Amino acid sequence: MTNQMANLMTNSMTAFARSESLSISWEIRSVNHRYLDHSFKIPEQFRSLEIQLRDLLKQQVFRGKVDCLLRLHHANDTQTGLHVNDAQVHQLRHALDQISQIIGNTAPLNPLEVLRFPGIVDDGPQADDDALLSEATTLFVTALKDLTAMRAREGKVLAQIIEDKLSVLQQLTAAVRLEAPLIQERQKARLVERLNELQQEVDTGRLEQELVYLAQKSDIVEELDRLDTHVEEIRSTLAEPGAKGRRLDFLMQELNREANTLSSKAVAANTSIQAVELKVVIEQMREQIQNIE
Repeated sequence: MTNQMANLMTNSMTAFARSESLSISWEIRSVNHRYLDHSFKIPEQFRSLEIQLRDLLKQQVFRGKVDCLLRLHHANDTQTGLHVNDAQVHQLRHALDQISQIIGNTAPLNPLEVLRFPGIVDDGPQADDDALLSEATTLFVTALKDLTAMRAREGKVLAQIIEDKLSVLQQLTAAVRLEAPLIQERQKARLVERLNELQQEVDTGRLEQELVYLAQKSDIVEELDRLDTHVEEIRSTLAEPGAKGRRLDFLMQELNREANTLSSKAVAANTSIQAVELKVVIEQMREQIQNIE
């Protein structure tokens, strides 16, 4: 599978989308998270939609912290936050006049007390209107589509960064592999040099055993092979559909484990430097993978 196809199958967890009309607006934000953690902040009138909207979200997003905010716009928001129902005020005044005729003159009513009567303040359009509920659902679908599109675009960039790092990793691994025979030769030379310094007779058989032991201890071929295997597994995982960030993070741990073992076995200066560079590249990849779904 080509790198381009792999990029198209990788999503970021960081994105933002907004969709609005004259009546309502949706904002959806997502950031990285180990699991899917979603929250809806919507007016109470729209609560009947929440279960349906959550299901729509779960069909498109599998990991990340996702915050969904619905705002209801009033026609006169630019003028005032309160909307007085003139008809209700007149009805209240008429009722008060009737009461005054029955029980006599009463104390004047404070305007602030009038505002507390039910129906005096109009909250604007009500969300129990089927058309408004349908509009809210449609706009949410649009915002969710834009969010997933942005996550895909960001994921494509992340996948390319990781692919570039994998190429660097392979180059470093190949360079270390060329140094592998030199490591064993260096170990053998050091042992012989120490024995010569001691100026003692050496049991040839015991010397051979020690050399075999050192060869096994300093053999880095197995670690290099596992590094190559992990690199290919990462590429294969990037090409798979769906959430893959947690598996990639696990593979980063495996890469780091092999790099640490390689570093502990390195006795040649070049190999030590390359082992450090390996760990730097792996850490750079790990930081990017934290944002992959």
